[in-house]
Amino acid sequence: MTRAFICGLSGVALLPEEADFLRDAAPWGVILFKRNIGAREDVRRLGDSVRAALGRNAPVLVDQEGGRVQRLCAPHWRAYPAAATFERAAASLEEAEALARLGARLIAHDLREVGITVDCLPVLDTAQEGAHDVIGARAYSRDPERVARLGRAAAEGLLSGGVLPVMKHIPGHGRAKADSHLELPIVDASLAELEAVDFAPFAANRDLPLGMTAHVVFTAIDARAPATLSKTVVEQVIRGRIGFDGLLMTDDLSMKALSGDFRSRAERAIAAGCDLVLHCDGDLAEARAVAEGAPELAGASLRRSEAALGQLDAIEDFNPVDGARAFELALA
Repeated sequence: MTRAFICGLSGVALLPEEADFLRDAAPWGVILFKRNIGAREDVRRLGDSVRAALGRNAPVLVDQEGGRVQRLCAPHWRAYPAAATFERAAASLEEAEALARLGARLIAHDLREVGITVDCLPVLDTAQEGAHDVIGARAYSRDPERVARLGRAAAEGLLSGGVLPVMKHIPGHGRAKADSHLELPIVDASLAELEAVDFAPFAANRDLPLGMTAHVVFTAIDARAPATLSKTVVEQVIRGRIGFDGLLMTDDLSMKALSGDFRSRAERAIAAGCDLVLHCDGDLAEARAVAEGAPELAGASLRRSEAALGQLDAIEDFNPVDGARAFELALA
């Protein structure tokens, strides 16, 4: 059995009580943060310990975007630029796409070397004037078509290296005037505005295998609940207007945009139509409550999971030394 949630861990090595929890609760996978990252062999060993506890080749996730959101850092890994860099560094959109694809392919090489198989990238939020900078340079552009194309290129780079991309934060966090880590953003834009700008990059990439929701209220669609907890947003917008039929996970349930106990947060997200719930902070008591609210992965959610995981082994030949040299030369 696999339960419909992803959890964090407390440190660089798996604790005995965490191993017991994984065996009992059977999450779909785990997500790593800087607190979990030691040397390369430490990261590999942690993933191996997780998979041994679960008794299967479970996904290990990370947020490795580049810029200020990079969990695997110096001295063991190179620093990658923020998404906005590609548009500025290239003479044409085609060159920017090639650079975004190559950067993501290098990231995929780094991740697969240490057993990480899912990267929460690309950010398909369209940057907006006057919005909170929680997205900022994490967005590829202020032009939704460019966001769509550069995000697609990054997703292709990851997939060619055997790492699954997660497009985020669907249906869009780019115009939010608050940081959902700290409070609940409310967006009052019209449905027409949202469709033309915010939703467009996600719709253009609707065939990608995984997506992550936004903890944002869109008053034109559902004025009472953030997208993560809104059946209206999930069914009518994410599955409907955008047309995404991939595996849909929540953003972190421990973010302050959400309220209520952790079991109810998980239950409400699943009831809204999310396939997986994500809990990141490594607090075992909270993770147990999330697990209680997460059902067994079944039905359409299981189908979507199997379709996503089936793309993991399509790895293309790649020379990381030549790739890194070309990437650094282009950025210089």
